[in-house]
Amino acid sequence: MRIAVIGAGGVGGYFGVQLAAAGHDVVFVARGRQLAALREGGLTVVSDDHPVRLTEVEATDDVRAIGDVDLVLIAVKLGETENVARQLAQLPTGPRAVLSLQNGVQKDELLRTHLPATEILGGVCYISAAIEAPGVIRHNGSLARIVVGTYGGPPSATVDALQQALGDAGVEVEVSDDIDAAVWRKFVFLVALSSATSAARQPIGVLRANDSTRRLLRDLMEETVAVARARGVVLPADYVDRQMDFIDTLPEQMGSSMHYDLTHGNALELPWLGGGVVTMGEAVGVPTPTCRALAAALSPYTQGGTPA
Repeated sequence: MRIAVIGAGGVGGYFGVQLAAAGHDVVFVARGRQLAALREGGLTVVSDDHPVRLTEVEATDDVRAIGDVDLVLIAVKLGETENVARQLAQLPTGPRAVLSLQNGVQKDELLRTHLPATEILGGVCYISAAIEAPGVIRHNGSLARIVVGTYGGPPSATVDALQQALGDAGVEVEVSDDIDAAVWRKFVFLVALSSATSAARQPIGVLRANDSTRRLLRDLMEETVAVARARGVVLPADYVDRQMDFIDTLPEQMGSSMHYDLTHGNALELPWLGGGVVTMGEAVGVPTPTCRALAAALSPYTQGGTPA
């Protein structure tokens, strides 16, 4: 497959280099120091399970230069989604399929405003990976999993081909017949983790051990589940209980990417995480007071800036 990976950070860098090492024709769209490193020395993944070192990779800073591709993997921050979608829409021969591995549940809705709905695959990834240095991705642990599916229909030939490609690359992949619910299942947990760790400036171990912040995590998830159900998403009756049990299994020092961005002065994905729950709740008449309060408290840092 000819695959374009837009965003060569932890997620895009890891999955892209694994696909390239498995023999697929991969072009990375990157910028800044990461782009320079890719052009000069290739891309390395440091991993206990799937280390890869490619001394040469194809890299560009221009979406318009990716050419004719079978698949586009989008792995940029959510604030860049619309700009990427506009650029993809301008390609003379559009991609045959687009799969966003971004956080959130509104990403594909935004992509559909610029690209044909038939091109958009649903997907969600589970991985802990980040840029350790320009041209170097650090993969933490062994988890590297993608869930993918076709909205409103059976798996397509592209989904089948992607499943094969990812499997060949050593990536655990699951094809879901209800990809909307699969994306929301991660979103419920992610909203709670990102909002609570950022507002409290503490890792999950501290939050789950304190009665008040443990209740906060549950409230955030219950509000998100209520919004999902109002939008027609089917989630198990005991889903929040399951997620609280899951939280008890996580490493004590685990944080969230939004907490990292907050403490490093970066822009936050808040409008599409906790803030997104508030917006979607308003649209379906579901109150979200906990999500609203935390989103309001974090809103001064949406565009970046480190709190005192």
